Amino acid sequence: MLKFCNAAVLEVLDMPLVIKNIEIPGLEEGQVLVKVLFSGVCRSQLMEVRGGRGNDPWLPHLLGHEGSGIVLAVGQNVTKVKPGDEVILGWLKGEGLDPEGAKYTCGLEAINSGKVTTFSNYTISAESRVSLKPKGLSFEAAVLFGCALPTGAGMILNELMPSVDNSVIVLGLGGIGMSALATLKALNISTIIAIDSLDEKLELARELGATHCFDSKDIGFKKAIIDMTRGGADMCIESAGQVSTIELGFSLIRKNGGQLLFASHPPEGQSIRLAPHELISGKKIAGSWGGSSHPDRDIPRLYSLFKNAHTPLNLLVTKRYTLDQINLALTDLEAGKVFRPLIEMQHPESSLEEWA
Repeated sequence: MLKFCNAAVLEVLDMPLVIKNIEIPGLEEGQVLVKVLFSGVCRSQLMEVRGGRGNDPWLPHLLGHEGSGIVLAVGQNVTKVKPGDEVILGWLKGEGLDPEGAKYTCGLEAINSGKVTTFSNYTISAESRVSLKPKGLSFEAAVLFGCALPTGAGMILNELMPSVDNSVIVLGLGGIGMSALATLKALNISTIIAIDSLDEKLELARELGATHCFDSKDIGFKKAIIDMTRGGADMCIESAGQVSTIELGFSLIRKNGGQLLFASHPPEGQSIRLAPHELISGKKIAGSWGGSSHPDRDIPRLYSLFKNAHTPLNLLVTKRYTLDQINLALTDLEAGKVFRPLIEMQHPESSLEEWA
C-alpha cells in the first residue's frame, strides 16, 4: 500500500512551509485517497501562512484547497467517485459524506489536515470535497474549478446576476477577479471595467474581454470611471481583499441600487469604514462565501459556459512551480508576480506502491 507522501507543512505562523515526508493513515468512512497532479495557491492560503487569521490552534497542519488528480482508493460508503476517476479537489462542500480531516504523522509528530488539502503529492479528502472532472478539461485548468472559478464566476451567476446592459467593475485582478471578468465576457456584459496596479494584469484583462482598463496608480482614474458610468457603476466585484480596495469599490458604485460584492477579506483585526449616508442612499455591500457555488452543480455548468464562449482559461495558469518551490510561489503571489501559482506534483517511483 501507499505509505508516505511529500507535503508542505505549516509549523509556525509567518514562517516558510516545511517540506516533509509524512505517513498516510488508512482510509476512514467517507474518505478518498487522491494522487494530486496539480495544486493551486490562492490568497486565502497565503493569509493563513502569514498569520493573517490570528491564532492557529491546529499547528502543525497541511494546507491547499484547490487541486486536480486521480482517485486511488475510497473509504467505506463512498459512492460519488471510484478508483481511476479524474477529479477536482476544492474547499466548497458538495455532495457526499463529510468526515473530519485525516491525521497524518511524521515520526512521533502528529500533523493535522482539513477536509481537503492539496499541498502534497497524495492526499486524503472528504468525499464532499471531490468532484468529477469534466471530460476534455485539462488537469492544469481543472485546478481553477476548485476555488477561483466557483468563487469569481459564482459571484456573477449566483449572486449579482447582471443584465447585458449593466456596467460591472472588477477590482483586483487575481485568480478570482480574472475568473469573474472571464464570466462577464462569456455572458456578453456590455461594460466590463478592470482595475489593478500592474500593467501585466491589465493587459491580460484586455485579452479576457475587459472593455475598459484603469491603472489604480493613475491620478484621476476614479473620476474617469464615475464620469463614464454617469455617477457610478451598477456593480463592483472586489477581490483584492484589502480595506482600501473594499472602500474604493464602494465609492465607485452608483447610488440607488449600486452593489459591491467582495470575495476576500483583510487580515484579522482590520475594519472597513463606510459613510452611513452612502448606505441610506441606496448603495449595497456584501461579502461572498465562494460565490454561493455548489461544486457538483456548478462545475459542469461553468465548464460548458467557458467552452462555448471559447474562454482561454490556460492564460490564467501559465507559471508552474514544484512542491519544493512552494514558498517561492507564495512570495510571488504576495508580490503580484503571478495570477494563480500552479504547483506541479512529482511522484517518485521509489515511494509508490499499489494501494490495497
